[in-house]
Amino acid sequence: MSEKILAVAAGHAITEKELKDLIANYPPEQQVYLSNPNAREEVLEQLIGFHLFSALAKERKIKESAAYKETLAKMEEELASHMAATGVIDSVTIDEAEVKAYFDSNPAQFQNGQQVRARHILVEEEEKAHAVAKEIADGMAFEEAARKHSTCPSAEKGGDLGFFGRGQMVPEFEKAAFEGKAGEVTGPVKTQFGWHLILVEEKKETAPSSYEEVRESLTEHLLQQKKQTVYQNTVRELEEKYGVERKL
Repeated sequence: MSEKILAVAAGHAITEKELKDLIANYPPEQQVYLSNPNAREEVLEQLIGFHLFSALAKERKIKESAAYKETLAKMEEELASHMAATGVIDSVTIDEAEVKAYFDSNPAQFQNGQQVRARHILVEEEEKAHAVAKEIADGMAFEEAARKHSTCPSAEKGGDLGFFGRGQMVPEFEKAAFEGKAGEVTGPVKTQFGWHLILVEEKKETAPSSYEEVRESLTEHLLQQKKQTVYQNTVRELEEKYGVERKL
């Protein structure tokens, strides 16, 4: 069965396969976007433009020009150099024993920082915050007050923000939450978003991460480090072999 032809540009038949092959060269996240019919149409137009300019290049005998030959020679050198470097880097591997040994030897690097689980109520005015705080003091459940008064989307969950660590909230909110006592309402606390009432529900102190929690990310990190070391060592070896004279 012959391949479906999508367009003919300067005598060249652009097939469905050619379009799919081009899309396959895009990063995965862009390939999802390009599955849209309108986006595929844009790529097809790019292919049409490519073949039209290719015909123009032939007409003007671009490949016979000195500029073309110089550029091609430069690109060939760059590609060869890149492939040589890639060949060195791609040969680098790391095994499980190396990763586990690093994990065991550096326990301080694998600590989960202190975390807080809190609920909050966000309102625009301090006076409103004090009024809501009084309702809570008079017996209204914090979750109910959050659903009734909070302007934050978390109101739907009774103001629940889940667990968060340092650096995840604005400074004023973070300070109040980490200094607050579990079970007590703190505030009003002013931030750029308005006035908050904060209920700290639970605190987790610093605790070590398990090896399984960090194994994948640590493996990638150590592999990249090892590749960088091999690259730098290879550069030094090649300097000795071929010579380098720096004149800066």
